[in-house]
Amino acid sequence: MIEKLRAFESIIALIFFATTFSPGWAADPPIVLGLGTPSALLLERPFKTVWIGDPNIVDVLKRSDRSVILQPRNLGATNVIFLDERSIVVANVGILVCKAATSDIAYRDQPDCGHFKVPTNSPT
Repeated sequence: MIEKLRAFESIIALIFFATTFSPGWAADPPIVLGLGTPSALLLERPFKTVWIGDPNIVDVLKRSDRSVILQPRNLGATNVIFLDERSIVVANVGILVCKAATSDIAYRDQPDCGHFKVPTNSPT
């Protein structure tokens, strides 16, 4: 019975990754990380399980049931899915790893992030 449940969870995971792997999957903009610069992420709800779309792009270190450290490994885009104890999705977070992280960017699905528009906040 447990093996069937694990097989079912694996199938669901594959469906999530197949439908969400494209960097344009979510309404929220992705989290942009600079290569070599880890970042903390705090979730609104507790999670139990983490699924990483492409572990070659980002690694996730659990700090608590609501907090993780995202460690960029290589340039690219992926997603990270957080599940609760009932295997219900808590969050599906898009991740973009660039050569250098910037703020207020327009995402265009290029891992080097060199073509992003960064708004200026200069006084007029």
